[in-house]
Amino acid sequence: MNKVHPDAVSALQGLLKDGITVAAGGFGLCGIPENLIRALVDSGVKDLTIVGNNAGVDDFGMGLLLKGRQVKKVIASYVGENKEFERQVLAGELDLTLTPQGTLAEKLRAGGAGIPGFYTRTGYGTVLAEGKDTRVFDGTEYVLEESIRADLAIVKAWKGDKAGNLVYRKTARNFNPMIATCAEVTVAEVEELVEVGELDPDLVHTPASMWIASSKDATTKSASSFAPPAVVPR
Repeated sequence: MNKVHPDAVSALQGLLKDGITVAAGGFGLCGIPENLIRALVDSGVKDLTIVGNNAGVDDFGMGLLLKGRQVKKVIASYVGENKEFERQVLAGELDLTLTPQGTLAEKLRAGGAGIPGFYTRTGYGTVLAEGKDTRVFDGTEYVLEESIRADLAIVKAWKGDKAGNLVYRKTARNFNPMIATCAEVTVAEVEELVEVGELDPDLVHTPASMWIASSKDATTKSASSFAPPAVVPR
């Protein structure tokens, strides 16, 4: 299977439809797959459930999808820098599930590992635990959190080879490794596309054994992976 695509649009072709759940890598605006987000915006797909650490800002990142009224629900840990997001939530136009940052990271990791749920002390005894199962282990109370699985994951990597192996750069790694594994299909946007064998295997953060496709765009090189990964050069 060819894992390399010429651009973000072609990498997402056939993967988008209204109502799907999309998990996006990044922390604030660091390490976000901005070209893939723009392709989502331009596609006109709507009624999306977006999962990520935050909701971007008004005119960049995931905020562009909110601005276009393409999102029906957001699952995130921080949303304080997006005025349009705030307006939609307060107006009852957008569903929001706020999740503690560490819990969100583990929900994504568990989803990628095939673990349906886990118990955590975080949130026990608060509104976050309402309606959830609670248990006592060794005299300490815990609350059950279910893992997250998405239909599509979009991530940003520093380097990726044509087989779909990915390397993230410094703090831009953030949520990307967890999100890369939590979906049925993953598309990775990479800054540098290299040949198979050029990456030091000890430095690979997301191995290609987890994927199936990739793409490249005219503006930036990107690699996309489908249920093991694919690559899209830009």
